[in-house]
Amino acid sequence: MAIPRVELERAIDAALAEDLALGDPTTDALIPPERQGRAIMIAREPGIASGVDVAAAVFQRVDPSLSTTPLVGDGQALEAGGLMLSVEGAFASILSAERTAVNFAQRMSGIATLAAQYVKAVEGTGAAIVDTRKTAPGLRVLDKHAVASGGGRNHRQALGDGVLIKDNHIAALRDEGLSIAEIVARARANAAHTIKIEVEVQTLEEARDAMDGKPDILLLDNMNPDEMRKVVDLVHGRALTEASGGITLANVAEVAASGVDLISIGALTHSPRALDISLDYSG
Repeated sequence: MAIPRVELERAIDAALAEDLALGDPTTDALIPPERQGRAIMIAREPGIASGVDVAAAVFQRVDPSLSTTPLVGDGQALEAGGLMLSVEGAFASILSAERTAVNFAQRMSGIATLAAQYVKAVEGTGAAIVDTRKTAPGLRVLDKHAVASGGGRNHRQALGDGVLIKDNHIAALRDEGLSIAEIVARARANAAHTIKIEVEVQTLEEARDAMDGKPDILLLDNMNPDEMRKVVDLVHGRALTEASGGITLANVAEVAASGVDLISIGALTHSPRALDISLDYSG
């Protein structure tokens, strides 16, 4: 997904305010403002690039006179020692922007790398890897862009992107005596006709009940692959099926083999390991 300029600037400004609110006394004390220099952003381990343009935008937000040259594109494979970005100009500005720029690239490339590993693990099965809304607060657009860089797909960007009836909605409405089918029907009656209806189920019986309400998508919560396969057979193409909960790189291929259409992975954005990236002076 493309990163809207307004969202990019908001994220960068918040990060720079966090790091530079009191200035950079180290650089001010050591580097004359007129000193020119060049630095290269380097991947220290293999992975998938994402956020290179975001890092470039950080440098130019700190000092518009800096010249930045992306050396890889988002989604491109990186080797250890791979060059990602060149930045030239006032070296004091480069130093002041360094940590924020690298932070964005490290997180986004880490997410892209993890997403690519999941995508590769289910290759050939027909299942798509999708993200969730379990993103870093304030960084959702960037996190989801990084997932796409790794070959994953984006689930809802925000609550308004669709109806997703989850366990707490169901628990509250069951107190009113509604079945899952009736809950789906209520959503269908009250939501805009353009919005898809997804409902979470935890058992085959709940799936059967839900299908009576004609949802667009069934979310199979914490089911094992055998249970998922039975639900897929029950649905028989009448709705999309999405597996979620307890899915790791070790078992995602088995989940995909059950025949589900989508596999949502919260870990892509709630607990990625940052890719090891540095910015090195080069003259």
